Amino acid sequence: MTSTHINHTHDHVFLGAAHDENAKRTLWVVALTVVMMIGEITAGYITGSMALLADGFHMATHAGALGIAAAAYGYAKRHASSHRYSFGTGKVGDLGGFASALILGMVSLGIGVESVMRLLQPTEVQFGTATLIAIAGLIVNIVSALLLGHGHSHAHDHDDHGHTHAHHGNDNNLKSAYVHVIADALTSVLAIAALLAGRYLGWVWLDPVMGIVGAVVIARWAWTLMGVTAGVLLDQTDAHVAEEIRELVEKPGDATITDLHVWRVGPQAHAAIVSVLGQAGVDADSIRECLKPVHEVSHLTVEFRPA
Repeated sequence: MTSTHINHTHDHVFLGAAHDENAKRTLWVVALTVVMMIGEITAGYITGSMALLADGFHMATHAGALGIAAAAYGYAKRHASSHRYSFGTGKVGDLGGFASALILGMVSLGIGVESVMRLLQPTEVQFGTATLIAIAGLIVNIVSALLLGHGHSHAHDHDDHGHTHAHHGNDNNLKSAYVHVIADALTSVLAIAALLAGRYLGWVWLDPVMGIVGAVVIARWAWTLMGVTAGVLLDQTDAHVAEEIRELVEKPGDATITDLHVWRVGPQAHAAIVSVLGQAGVDADSIRECLKPVHEVSHLTVEFRPA
């Protein structure tokens, strides 16, 4: 049996092309979130508004989750060339994304419980002050979303030029930070609508109802993000890439794949181990050559056995 790699000497650095840029954007968003969090908590103490205090501490959980995303970028960069990690640190971002999804899920649960309690036992709300703070929070979230959203779009654009299938190049760490910001923006929009309705229409009940709606939507986002990141962490087979490899190797009819493993090792990189049973004229080098069009695969190992 012959075994060969795509290169005789290679590293295992599989960080995303926009890794450093996305790290900087995430740090900026962390700073903005912390400033807004401090402002809300301070305003809550000064005005005596429990709503503002609750939202301030709610934002603190988002600041923590965004901090995890920033820390994941830093750790992945520092240890990218470490021999402790067989396939590099390209999946550290997915680990951070999974942790953020868990926090987002707990936040949605907290919002839902508090909203139900307020629906059953209505409390006095300072509509004017709370509305102004909610608007300020929404502005911060919009700025943060623009920062992270630009990086997210840039990553997709880069993939479109270098890969046939751009949706396989997602940075789940950036996505988790983006989802947190969008979730915050959603709660701010719902809060503003409910506060205005309560102030001018007397619909005090709308505030907790909007909270329940927001909790359900955020929980759905958290569940989806958890599923995507868990799949990467558990080395889930990328069915599309695996099918492309199988078609290229077996279509000529002179080779058969006996074992195939394809998994993600970074935001824009996959690893593959291909075991092939081939006829005369086929060898490991020819298999490696025919798989060059599979741009998603950055680390290829071919195991060849003659028929």
